[in-house]
Amino acid sequence: MPLFEDLKIFSGNAHTQLGNDIASYLNIPMGKCDLFKFSNDESFVKYLENIREKDVFLIQPITRPVNDNIMELLIMIDAARRASAGRITAVIPYYGYGRTDKKDQPRVAITARLIADFISISGAEEYLLSICMLDRFKGFLIFLWMSFLRFKLFQNII
Repeated sequence: MPLFEDLKIFSGNAHTQLGNDIASYLNIPMGKCDLFKFSNDESFVKYLENIREKDVFLIQPITRPVNDNIMELLIMIDAARRASAGRITAVIPYYGYGRTDKKDQPRVAITARLIADFISISGAEEYLLSICMLDRFKGFLIFLWMSFLRFKLFQNII
């Protein structure tokens, strides 16, 4: 019997092995979803199981190709929200655009904040980042920080 009955873990295409490793460590099956690209390179996500009122963790490092992986994560979050997930947590071991966390010269974007806003607006309620990124972003992440227990659960895996 799984350790967490209401927990569902899904992985984006950026690092499926990490998702499988986390699910294996927690002794729960990896969630099933369709992730693919149309011929025009647009991403598509469909959950193949019921996630209504479930605690959904979406694992997606924002690595190369950065823009594709961000978009896939946002679509995964939105699809989970529209499927009535109870809580959505974005697990982002590597945060692309993390270097642009402040305005250090005129006429530049704070892209790290922009990505955080996109993730929040898409429907993620919590965020798991690698520990080295936490201090850089805590000033502008406006949605819930991860709970200490969740962090303890995942810190050894990530």
